[in-house]
Amino acid sequence: MNTKTLNIHEVTAYISEFVRAVQQGDDVIIARDGEPVARLVPYRAPRSVRRFGVLAGQVKLRDDFDEPLTEDLLKSFEGD
Repeated sequence: MNTKTLNIHEVTAYISEFVRAVQQGDDVIIARDGEPVARLVPYRAPRSVRRFGVLAGQVKLRDDFDEPLTEDLLKSFEGD
């Protein structure tokens, strides 16, 4: 991975080239008067947000859901 530091006037003239460089894995740092002010990075789609409680009241658990399984049921998972 390469890192490029560019002044703003260079970015405006060659933006498509720098976007292509980012797509290929390069870091692009944008500077104003030689001082870094921004970083051009690949876009990452936001991860979906987990909403807790969506199924509240719709799922019923048996009172014995956490009890040990019977021997017959355990053997049925073992196969031949």
